Amino acid sequence: MSKRIVVDARGCFCPGPMMELISALKRHTVGDEVEVLSQDKGSATDIPLWTKKVGHELVSNEHRGDHWSIVVRKMK
Repeated sequence: MSKRIVVDARGCFCPGPMMELISALKRHTVGDEVEVLSQDKGSATDIPLWTKKVGHELVSNEHRGDHWSIVVRKMK
């Protein structure tokens, strides 16, 4: 059964949110989703590009007030 993990990287700036995402993906299993909360505008473009490049799935990428919520599903 898959689960969603929330990584609160608000207050961290590039490449912090991306590194937090990579770390979380390594610790979890295929099918799990990692939601990254980030105030760094670059995360909203960098994380989706990286996700596509390495073969994971971008579930959502939403701006929510003062931060972005970016959800990635581990595919491998």
